[in-house]
Amino acid sequence: MAEEDKKAKKSNNEDERQEIVIDASDAVLGRVASYAAKQSLLGKRIIILNCNNALLTGRRRMIINEYNIARRRGGRSLNGPHFPKNSERIMKRTVRGMLSYTQQRGLDALKRIICYCNIPKEYESSNKISLAKEVKAKTMPLQDLSRQI
Repeated sequence: MAEEDKKAKKSNNEDERQEIVIDASDAVLGRVASYAAKQSLLGKRIIILNCNNALLTGRRRMIINEYNIARRRGGRSLNGPHFPKNSERIMKRTVRGMLSYTQQRGLDALKRIICYCNIPKEYESSNKISLAKEVKAKTMPLQDLSRQI
């Protein structure tokens, strides 16, 4: 009986080590995406919270123009490219750009990444990694971009 409890505790600890919860508040979008992509390729399950509050660096008008150009690029509307409007989908697409998602390894890594706009109840008490650093450049929250495009 005691051995089964030890095995259960050990498997729970392994699950916790295999899951990384990232708080994207006041963190640069590309830095969060590259960290998440690398850890996902290593086999860890990644949960990104507060995608609305992730920051894009640069001038506001330039950022909006670049994303609008990317959305208009391509052929017919039914064929794509399908560019997301909501912030958690933009975050996941940014991570996808850092993975080789056409190969099986990259596709599996992309499936291990989950993005949320806010903090769900199940992750409120979990340990979160904050990648926020002081940014001296002009910034724009991802939520503002998702409203503009």
